[in-house]
Amino acid sequence: MSSYPVHTIDSAPAQSKPVLQQLQQAFGLIPNIAATMAASPVLINGFIGLFERVHASSLTEPQIQVLLLTNAVTNASEWPVAFHSALALKQGVHPADVDAIRHGGLPADATLAALSMLARALIEKRGRLAEADQRRFLEAGFSREQILEVIAVVAASTITNYTGSVARPPLEPPFQEFTWHAPAS
Repeated sequence: MSSYPVHTIDSAPAQSKPVLQQLQQAFGLIPNIAATMAASPVLINGFIGLFERVHASSLTEPQIQVLLLTNAVTNASEWPVAFHSALALKQGVHPADVDAIRHGGLPADATLAALSMLARALIEKRGRLAEADQRRFLEAGFSREQILEVIAVVAASTITNYTGSVARPPLEPPFQEFTWHAPAS
């Protein structure tokens, strides 16, 4: 059980309210993880700024969701895995690819697999990519600039992953069918 409050627009600090209103408009609800982040205007405002830029990158929404789901699984953060499983499916990522990522594997789609491998390598190697990691990504049809965009996605998702693991917000009913539990370490 979380000891962190899940804020509403009314209960959030004044500097967090605009972000919560923006998320309400974008998703039709305020995700509990964002409602938890709202306790810190610094965190929620930093997150939303990066989040907006990530979604305006050259990567497609299905590609971004594959990255976000891969990051959540790699960081063993349960709330984001459920949330991004639902969003990946909504964005048209094949259910078998979503399932593969959730189980620590790679999507069958070669392009999505390249994204997933790069994200996992960035996290597991703490940003110290080998030339082979970069070459595989480039050979899949991506650019060097997109490696930098993937870094931005990893940074944005690290905020939600760490918040999810520390604050443990409750999972909303629409995402409960995608509940995921981190493997015991």
